[in-house]
Amino acid sequence: MRRREVIALVASAPAWPLPVRAQSSGTSVVGFLSSRSPEESDSLVHAFRAGLHESGQAGRNLRIEFRWAGGRLDRLPALAAELAREEVAVLVAAGGSNSALAAKSATASIPIVFVIGGDPVKLGLVSSLPRPGGNATGMTIISGDLAPKRLAMLRELAPNAAAFAIVTNPNTPEGSVQETDAIAAAERLGIKLTVLNARDERGIEAAFATLSAQQVDAVLLGSDPVFDIHRNKIVSLAAALARPAIYQFRDYAAAGGLMSYGPDIADAYRQAGAYAGQIVKGANPADLPVLQPTKFQLVINLRTAKALGLAVPLNLQAQADEVIE
Repeated sequence: MRRREVIALVASAPAWPLPVRAQSSGTSVVGFLSSRSPEESDSLVHAFRAGLHESGQAGRNLRIEFRWAGGRLDRLPALAAELAREEVAVLVAAGGSNSALAAKSATASIPIVFVIGGDPVKLGLVSSLPRPGGNATGMTIISGDLAPKRLAMLRELAPNAAAFAIVTNPNTPEGSVQETDAIAAAERLGIKLTVLNARDERGIEAAFATLSAQQVDAVLLGSDPVFDIHRNKIVSLAAALARPAIYQFRDYAAAGGLMSYGPDIADAYRQAGAYAGQIVKGANPADLPVLQPTKFQLVINLRTAKALGLAVPLNLQAQADEVIE
């Protein structure tokens, strides 16, 4: 059973009286910067294009210039600067705070639409959520703030687990916040928590090898775009170790992961497309409120639970937006 959850979209903001950047042919160019890779982001790009279409900005008069870091966060500043030199009409920064910060450093004049999991005010991207005030706005899916909730859900699903672990990326602002929040949550819940760091594919493999060696019973995977790139491998590693794990997006559960809890990421990209389209038409990013999710999706894979010998509590199944059988 599946209920579709959507994120509320705030009404359009007033028009921006600055000239819209465009090529001499009359084609507006949208820059799209992502820390992720195109191979695993098809559904997100599709959702982004749908948002552009909803805003009335789609077709022959609009071109998208993509730049993908492929998990190499150190490449983001150069890619952002490259798009800024193109003088795009709007620069979309997706795939976490590192992408948004790179875009913000690259330009103080080109409008920016970000999709991040952290707090844009604390990161210095905007002055406030309702009135961003500068050249940037977008959506924070606050996925990075959900580590305590995910840890509690994992404990409920695996009540006999004695040792838990969280895998985070220390190279992202979201990673450091999740680590701190998860440690505090573990203390409140009275459970043992090991913190493991992974920055890339080799780091992910090393982290799961450590999980096996330390006999960790259950795993919380941190919210991170680098992990999203390697989600199929991560799910396979968890399955090989026969460890219950919880993830941030539905894609993990659909790939065979035990459980996911988080926002509808595709809908966030759709809204980024809608905001980008509004800005191309003349809206001012300073007046477009930063959006936040109002609904979160809990997805449980019963096939995986059965393979792990776990009985999913009926009350947890009742809370689920989707149960994969």
